[in-house]
Amino acid sequence: MRHRGFYREVFIVAAWYDMILGLAFFLVYRGIYSLFSIQPPDNPSYVHLAAAFVFVQGIAYYFIYRNLERNIDIVKIGVIYKAVYTGVAFYHWAAGTLPHPMFALFGLLDLVFLLLFILYLRGVGIAAREKG
Repeated sequence: MRHRGFYREVFIVAAWYDMILGLAFFLVYRGIYSLFSIQPPDNPSYVHLAAAFVFVQGIAYYFIYRNLERNIDIVKIGVIYKAVYTGVAFYHWAAGTLPHPMFALFGLLDLVFLLLFILYLRGVGIAAREKG
């Protein structure tokens, strides 16, 4: 596949982005919420559950980075994850129910990753057709 090095970089950036974001919201979400004047939820489990999931997604992107070909199905799950987060964030942004625009920024960043993941999958499909 052409641009293999580029896509490896995409997945390592996605890995670090989600692992750092997940870890930050898991460990210091109260400080983050306070910094942006967001009222934290009454129960920390709401943030911890989501943060842990984001962290695990980062680990999954690291697996993709390590072996693009073997972990193609994880890329497909990443597309779904990024599409769902982006859709939910943009819906609540449009509805005026998003706690802070920061979450819309995360949606925009996930949209960029979503598009790059789709381009990668298309490239893999084209390369497979050219071989076959």
